[in-house]
Amino acid sequence: MKILFLMFSFSFCHRVILPCDPTADDKLFHICMLSISVRIKKSSCISKIPANFLDQTQKKGIAMAVFGLVFSKLAVLVIAPDPLPFSKDTPAEIKEYMKIIAIFYYPVLYYPLLVCGTVQRKASYVFGTLLSFSHFGVLVWQKFDCPKTPEIYKYYALLASLPQLACLAFLCVQFPLLFVNGPKTDEVSKVRTQTLTFDLSQAVSSAADKPTLTERIVEVFKSYIYIPEKVFRFPLKLAVSSFVTCVAIYHTALLLVVLVVPTLHIVRAGIDENIAFLLLGFGIVLSDDRMEVVRIVTFYTWLLEVCYLCAMTLSCLVSLIMLMRSMVLHRSNLRGLYKGDIYKIYNSQKTVRPSRPGVVCWMGLTGYQAAIVSLGMAIQTVVFFICFLFLVFLIIIPVFYGRNIIVFEIVGKAWPAWVTLILVTGLQHVTAKIAFIKKEAGTRDLNNRESLFLLTYLLFLINTVLGLIVGIWRIVITALYNIIHFGRMDVSLLHRTAEPYDPAYRYYTHFLKVEVSQSHPVMKAFCGLLLDIMVEGGRAGRKIRDAEEGIQENKPSKVTSSQRIRSRWQLLYTLVNNPSLLGSRKHFQTLQNSDNVLNGTPNRTSKKSSKRESIKPAAEPEQSTETPESQEKTE
Repeated sequence: MKILFLMFSFSFCHRVILPCDPTADDKLFHICMLSISVRIKKSSCISKIPANFLDQTQKKGIAMAVFGLVFSKLAVLVIAPDPLPFSKDTPAEIKEYMKIIAIFYYPVLYYPLLVCGTVQRKASYVFGTLLSFSHFGVLVWQKFDCPKTPEIYKYYALLASLPQLACLAFLCVQFPLLFVNGPKTDEVSKVRTQTLTFDLSQAVSSAADKPTLTERIVEVFKSYIYIPEKVFRFPLKLAVSSFVTCVAIYHTALLLVVLVVPTLHIVRAGIDENIAFLLLGFGIVLSDDRMEVVRIVTFYTWLLEVCYLCAMTLSCLVSLIMLMRSMVLHRSNLRGLYKGDIYKIYNSQKTVRPSRPGVVCWMGLTGYQAAIVSLGMAIQTVVFFICFLFLVFLIIIPVFYGRNIIVFEIVGKAWPAWVTLILVTGLQHVTAKIAFIKKEAGTRDLNNRESLFLLTYLLFLINTVLGLIVGIWRIVITALYNIIHFGRMDVSLLHRTAEPYDPAYRYYTHFLKVEVSQSHPVMKAFCGLLLDIMVEGGRAGRKIRDAEEGIQENKPSKVTSSQRIRSRWQLLYTLVNNPSLLGSRKHFQTLQNSDNVLNGTPNRTSKKSSKRESIKPAAEPEQSTETPESQEKTE
């Protein structure tokens, strides 16, 4: 990185940009922000509230904005001359240590924004508004004072701060809206009920008719476009990961552009007549006229820039398309695990329960996703750039000018071999369809076996040559597929049996285990219904609770009886069919072997016994062991 910085400093030596100190001192601002953060933390209205900002009931927008803000700030630390705002002209020997401290400092700096969004109180929204407006105002002030910086490219710092400005602007709007409107709990209950209804309806839906070719093509395009659904609530952690991935794509693309394009501009501007003598020293004669040589080299340099920008743009588009495809598969995988379909994700019997590796992967998924996408974009840009160079300089330019058609000359000399391979391949397909397959009574079987054996022997050597071509094509296809899908964690780059050796895919599957076990929609809907009955029912809710504990009144009302029956059958359905809760039942805790329990779903014999034990409290309430209070403790 130091070599790159020196190289670009030498390139810009003819127009040096001096360091700029904004009037809004960064050191003083950060000291004020830290003191305010400490005040907020010690405030009585906030300090007693747990920091559950990644809970499913919290606002997604605030968490996404803060995570994107932190990632944008940390993305510029690699090339920043001063990683921490408290020290200027940081010595080179301690700069790496300062970067490590900054990695922990900036999350602490923006942590109060998450806390203010989590606590559903007016005072927290006021604090959040003040903090967001302070950060946004000072950042705009600094960028207005110093739009140019000497880092890599004069406008790099300004362009890199755009995601920060966007996230802070969103927070400046969101906190006042929350202060005015307040939290909306009715919508959460409504969406929760719709989610439960949708999942149950999907479980009993019948298969549709075989789609036509047009419908299949449309479905392929739809599978790469994520369309939000009101009945499905995307998990907060995955929403944060998707947004941070978009921010990572922007920062990676910006860094790839400013590292190469300004240098190409300088090289193209410095081309003069001396380039003809330089090429002549390598034995390259483009033209007898030196000015024409200058024009040709300038044109080729411009083509290099165009190819690089096209490669970088294609890499961004591929990353965004893969991100949308991942979001579609996230939704499909979560629904499959909600219904107990573990073989859709795993290749063996698994239990959907939290584990030590699962918790570690759940914590690191967002960071892993951002890093893998950034690295994947860099690899894709290099590979696509090489492909564009081959296409432009070996095919398009030779055809356009009619000279240096090396590729076409090689293909032209080898045309008999290509024609032979094409004819032999076509012959095998035609004979296989016409002569070697017979159809009788709607079935197919081999025909003319003697001719089939003879043709197989005669074409043995030519099929060997075809095998070499197929092997090369297999390498190309595998490499391109892995490069394109490198940034996706929901798809393994290895074979199905070797998926555990793919660390990114293993992190994703462990994350799903934790996410599904803690946020199953049936469990959430059932708990929400219990809370609604207990809070809104008043005396009726108390009667239902007493009935669940076995305290029957002499003459229960008809409304209370119907509510009690409905709540009991909801409890029965949840405990029997919910794989996230079955492991906590007593008779399942005694069955630890995998033959009886598969992913929380019992086999036929164990399922019958579980139904008998679940129905038993309905007939003998005085012996019930599964009360709403015990169920709440279990959940």
